[in-house]
Amino acid sequence: MLQIALAGKPNCGKSTFYKSLTLANVDIANYPFTTVNPNKGVAYVRTKCPCKELGLEGCTECIDGNRFIPVELIDVAGLVPDAHLGRGLGNQFLDTLREADAIIQVVDASGSTDAEGNPVDVGSRNPIEDVEFLRYEFAMWMAGIVEKHRARLVRQAQGKDQVLIDLLGEALAGLRINAIQIREAVDECGINLAKATPEDIEKMCEVLFRVSKPMLIAANKADLASDENIKALKELGAVPTISAGELALKSAAHVKILKYLPGDATFAPVEGAKLSAPQVKALTIIAQNMKKFGSTGVQEILNKIVFEEINMIVVYPVEDDNKCCNAKGQVLPDAFLMPLGSTPKDLAFRVHTDIGNGFLYAVDARTKMRIKDTTELKTGDIIKIVSTAK
Repeated sequence: MLQIALAGKPNCGKSTFYKSLTLANVDIANYPFTTVNPNKGVAYVRTKCPCKELGLEGCTECIDGNRFIPVELIDVAGLVPDAHLGRGLGNQFLDTLREADAIIQVVDASGSTDAEGNPVDVGSRNPIEDVEFLRYEFAMWMAGIVEKHRARLVRQAQGKDQVLIDLLGEALAGLRINAIQIREAVDECGINLAKATPEDIEKMCEVLFRVSKPMLIAANKADLASDENIKALKELGAVPTISAGELALKSAAHVKILKYLPGDATFAPVEGAKLSAPQVKALTIIAQNMKKFGSTGVQEILNKIVFEEINMIVVYPVEDDNKCCNAKGQVLPDAFLMPLGSTPKDLAFRVHTDIGNGFLYAVDARTKMRIKDTTELKTGDIIKIVSTAK
């Protein structure tokens, strides 16, 4: 399953953000290191289900035509300055980040926490500094790993540049970094990897972090942030988020007080639901903030990092291409997240190794036409796989 990590300094609202996406029970408190062990849970990206478009009846896998597809979410405990030197629980947390396919950096846009995550007056801290520090810490940690291996790899490469890069790619495979990404970083920095200075390696690792770990910034606590802070963060590609509001809405929807789907721009009370005066007041404030920002932003940033930064597509495998169902008659029973550029044969292996090994051909359920095993699939495709495997 795709892994998305939530990273940031302590007390930036990260645990609330995590719970708002997973509704998991996690400790949420106003002090650093509330999260000591990485929390892992399941969040869901939202996409349109093809059943409405195709007029398919009986689809039980979507809600009002909206499909929710699982990804794994990792809530990593807060990072503090000099984490790469082992300060705080730095190395442990950075090591957890290495397995992630992408990172959502949760930043306190309100500027109400200092570099250590301690509460300060709203607006006292420039959130841009928090954006820069996480990237620096991860790059420095990565540089330490590169330097640990470099002398030995240089000797093994015997002066051959590409061999050195391939060897380093093998050494960094545990960080989900490959030789192609290393080559891109080396070329962008214009360095000779064998003769590079420690400063050159640090510079290369800053680029390597960027190309190997897609990252988006969640400008969290946006409802408390100044317009200037939000504007500055949005210029860095940040998405304003109100995780506390999202958590409140999801919790209310869970107990059937509100009608709300994650990612909606509005919500409404369930008919007959009784709301107290404090609840009405809180929901009114949430509604005002959603109008300002378009939504709580929480679902938006998860969708954006999966579909735009990692470039995943959604494909629906079926056994009956006429009714778009499986052998039990379930309409569009499965929805798989696949990398952009995936083929029908890739999908066959994703369904089951035996089906992939016995792959014969595929049928596009929309056109009822056979498609080549090398055809690039696109999001929303409904595919029947014909295989010698049962």
